[in-house]
Order: sequence, then C-alpha cells, then structure tokens
Amino acid sequence: MSATAVVTGPDGIPRCAWAASTADYVAYHDDEWGVPLHGERELFERLTLEAFQSGLSWLTILRKREGFRAAFAGFDPDVVAAFDADDRARLLADTGIVRNVRKVDAAIHNAQAVVDLRDDGGLDALVWAHAPAHHDRPQGMGDVRATSPESVALTKALKARGFVFLGPTTMYAAMQACGLVDDHLAGCHRAGGQQARPAAPEPR
Repeated sequence: MSATAVVTGPDGIPRCAWAASTADYVAYHDDEWGVPLHGERELFERLTLEAFQSGLSWLTILRKREGFRAAFAGFDPDVVAAFDADDRARLLADTGIVRNVRKVDAAIHNAQAVVDLRDDGGLDALVWAHAPAHHDRPQGMGDVRATSPESVALTKALKARGFVFLGPTTMYAAMQACGLVDDHLAGCHRAGGQQARPAAPEPR
C-alpha cells in the first residue's frame, strides 16, 4: 500500500490509496472491504482466502476468487470437511487457485473445525465476539496497524477450537475485510460506513 493517505480517482471519488491501482481493487474497496460480514460460509471463505493470501498479493487472491469458490464447493464447510485424498490431489493440480500444500490442507482441516464449532455457538458468533468496542480511525497509512489485541485473542480462540495456519496478522486483515474494524482512512468516501458508491447528482 502506498504511504499516501487518500487519492482521488478519475471518477472524482476519494479512496484509500491502496485501492486506486486497479479496477479490481476499486470494486473490492468500494463494495466489500470493511462492510460487516456475517454467515458461517461467508466467514469461512474470508478466513480461508486470507490464509491463502499469506506471503502473496491480495490482488492475486482476488483475481482467483471464483476459481477458489469452484474448487472449494462454494466454501460449504460440510462439503470441504469431507474432501478426501482425491479432492486434495485435485486442488493441488488446480491452476485456478494457489497450489500450496500447507494452505490446501489447512482449508480442509479448518472446514471440519467450522463444523465442530456449531456445538459451541458457531463461527459467526466466535468471530464477532472479538470485534473491538472502540476503534480509532487511521488518519494515514502509518496509523494502520498489523495486529491488535482483539486479533491476537481471536487467533487464540480459533486455535483452541482446532483451526490451523492463522495468526494475529492474518486475523487482523480478516477483521478489516469483514468489517469488525473500519480502517478506511480519514477522507475516504467509505469511512464511517458511507454508501459504497456515491449516488450521481440529481439532474437539475
């Protein structure tokens, strides 16, 4: 991400600087990033994709997201938890996703952890229990943290319930993406949960 706080695009809309480089990022920033996300399948997808992103550009994951959804049965935890050796081999041969054996194995393992978590309130409840009561909006990129006490606590809670291949940095990125924290920079049109794309002015 650029050190610049906010940039105004050709459409005249101010955005977090990291979102201005590609059309993929503009759409993700405006329509998804920081929007509160709920649902077992939806959160399992985001946690899985954040884990696959580790060490890579998020743009790589974003452009392969439909491939991931096809490969992982729409991130249905019950289906993924039942993947066998043939499914694992299929995933490791699938050029539509990131073919990393540790990340593939973690996704399958974590699907079973999601299923098991239903007896203890479910993934949605566990994740959202770690949303901070207060979060200061970053004024610039230097104010955006990599981890937080809540992301550390969420990591510990997930690992205690059998999840693997995750850490406080990955979980903080997930918290940003899923709207547990609003890290749109001051001056960004999405800061404070404003509508995704400003409406065009009414004709006079």
